[in-house]
Amino acid sequence: MDTRTITMDERAALIRLFSWLSPAFPIGGFAYSQGLEVAIADGRVKDKGELADWINGQLHHGSLRTDAYFLAIAARAVTNGDWTMLAEANGLCLALQISSERDKETREQAQSFLAAASAWPTAMPKELGTVLERPMALPIAFGAMAGLHGVSPGASVAGFANSAVAQQISVGVRLIPLGQTAGLAIQAGLEAEIAQLSTKALSAQLEDISSLSYGTDIASLKHEDLKVRIFRS
Repeated sequence: MDTRTITMDERAALIRLFSWLSPAFPIGGFAYSQGLEVAIADGRVKDKGELADWINGQLHHGSLRTDAYFLAIAARAVTNGDWTMLAEANGLCLALQISSERDKETREQAQSFLAAASAWPTAMPKELGTVLERPMALPIAFGAMAGLHGVSPGASVAGFANSAVAQQISVGVRLIPLGQTAGLAIQAGLEAEIAQLSTKALSAQLEDISSLSYGTDIASLKHEDLKVRIFRS
């Protein structure tokens, strides 16, 4: 058993992470479905099992996996003062957004996150400030702030991925529709997958970034043509 005492600074950093991941944190994540709205409208995701499979696929091969990797890389870059790596990771993350809606989503949420996170002022290296002045992708912005504030990378990735899964479940609960109990069962069932992803992400390099999620990519591209849309992506 690990009997190491958690310091007050570590405890404060963890509480800060909880605040950043709260549904009440003002980045507007509830407004986006990342293509899931199309899959539900097309009848490809219509029950608890299919929603769990859809999200599980994203954790293993899609955007949830790549976002976790990018977050961990960004946090490590800031911790190490590797501003070139941070800029390269951000550029690649933006370039890999599959649709205009997803690109706008990640940029706007990153901007909102950075603005809201400024409520926790801390000394910022000039080089980091220069990078953050550019358009950012959300996982890069989140990882950069986690590194700057000394938040555990493992906790940051696990929390971010868990929150992203919860958001996808929320879309399914509203649109399929599913009961809250079914949604929570999906969340509980994916716990081990989220933990495994957070472990893998800690050693991820840019060369490890890849995805194989044609279904969600096509759904994201088709979303802007839906006649009736509730979500922005």
